Amino acid sequence: MAVTLTDKVTKKWLVAAGNDEIWYEDTDVAKGTMVELDTSGGAIDTSDQLVMFEAFQKVFVVNGAKLKVADFANTKLTCSALTYPPAHGDILIQATSLAQMVVDYVNTAKTAVYGYVTTGTFNTANSVSILSSSQNTVMTPSSFIPSDAAAAPHWYAWTAYPDTKDDEDVVRTYGSLPTSAYLGCLYRGRCVLSGDPHYPHQWYMSRVANPWDWKYVVNDSLAPVAGNNTDAGEIGDIVRALIPYKDDYLVFGCSDSIWFLNGDPAAGGSLNELSLVTGIYGAFSHCWDDIGNLYFWGIDGLYRSNIPGFPTNISKMRLPNIIVDEAADPNTHRVVLGYDRKRHAVLISIVTIATGANSNYFFDISEEAFYPESYPTAGGPYSLFYYAANDPAYSDLLVGCKDGYIRKFNNSLKSDNLAADAVGVGTSIISSYVVLGPMPLNKDPDNFGKISMINVTTAGGGSGGTQADSNDIQCRIFTGYTPEEIIENVVANSGFDFTVTILGPAKRFGKGQTLRQRARGMYAAIRLANSTVDESWAFEQVTGVIQPSGKMR
Repeated sequence: MAVTLTDKVTKKWLVAAGNDEIWYEDTDVAKGTMVELDTSGGAIDTSDQLVMFEAFQKVFVVNGAKLKVADFANTKLTCSALTYPPAHGDILIQATSLAQMVVDYVNTAKTAVYGYVTTGTFNTANSVSILSSSQNTVMTPSSFIPSDAAAAPHWYAWTAYPDTKDDEDVVRTYGSLPTSAYLGCLYRGRCVLSGDPHYPHQWYMSRVANPWDWKYVVNDSLAPVAGNNTDAGEIGDIVRALIPYKDDYLVFGCSDSIWFLNGDPAAGGSLNELSLVTGIYGAFSHCWDDIGNLYFWGIDGLYRSNIPGFPTNISKMRLPNIIVDEAADPNTHRVVLGYDRKRHAVLISIVTIATGANSNYFFDISEEAFYPESYPTAGGPYSLFYYAANDPAYSDLLVGCKDGYIRKFNNSLKSDNLAADAVGVGTSIISSYVVLGPMPLNKDPDNFGKISMINVTTAGGGSGGTQADSNDIQCRIFTGYTPEEIIENVVANSGFDFTVTILGPAKRFGKGQTLRQRARGMYAAIRLANSTVDESWAFEQVTGVIQPSGKMR
């Protein structure tokens, strides 16, 4: 008899925030399609800083005074207000149906019990009581009949667990969350919060494996804990970013310094200095690559560090004036970093929050090279997130854009699908260029040189075939007395000696490939470009003949 094998498959749902709403991808209905979560019970404010992190099959939303939970795992039992509810971890059972759930959370009003159903289906006809409890909890009243039993997802306020009572008539309390927070993450099973405007140097951690317990107690290695990052006798530095690396380290990116927590703070962990000469720009200005390197936007450019290694400025030699040139102000700009696993690169986006105007750098890790980019303002990147979907077709670096769309890069397209400065789908030219040089035309810096021939080999196959072919390339030659003069002309794309079109696809010495126009100067640069809709280009090599051409007089 034939046997059909089936494997258990986990679910992954993409969750996004925009326009004061929470949206999620219901993969059971349609992969890649977002559905709005009902947040009428407590809206968010996406005009204010908002951070989300995943923990315990939920998404925790940190948005100032708006601390919320999008719950994708639990069943919600609605009931009349309980005097004392079941405790976190208690097991509830329903009469007749024998459905069971492990209690996770109870709201402040004690009218909603959220729990993970382990067997059966809860209904509104039979009473629910505690089956057993490792915490010896007494529920008052001892049972209730649900008025509703709703499956996930749910949306509710993130609060501490309400008071419970044990069988010795002792009331247990669970502390309280900060009144306001703008930073959050999960580290070693603890929900971590920081960014309270009144205590910006302080951070707070929940009990291990319990995001509802915030009561700080001693002699308990799993208990909640709070602290700050500072040398003895000093007020702590302002925390700007919480950056966990698995369960190994938690990096605190501060205004002027960086610290990291090694281990658990209530179980022998240590707080260490990573850098006292640079901080991290903001909550989204960092990412990890696939080998544990941390990239972040710091006081003087793009830095890289492995923990506990000292951070190295990797933009200093290539883009020494990047901080001055970009002039990013935390009051008006957001700096977002994202690691692109497919292209092995880091995307750095500097975006004006109000308008979406942006300046971006694609840092190719393999080549250690920066490629400046800019996108239409409607597509200004407010967030970057690599979504490792179950279906590889949906796995990519996702760009949360100013106009509310979620976009990704598509290597097969030759034009953007967004019309510049417009909402919706259109066709927008991808304008790109590369500059070779400036380079001296004579070994003697006081003498002239002349270019008598240049040959450009385009990339790709011949005409037709299965290999991608390069379209035509615009080639412009610039000469001048100094490199600075040439750079100015190249940036302005004016003052060139001559321009020609290199025809694609590749014809190594064919018409349009070998340039015999002559240009004379002390320095030269070659600008290769294409700004035509639905075209892409690439080249393999540029060769040429340079000859001496007299002394400068």
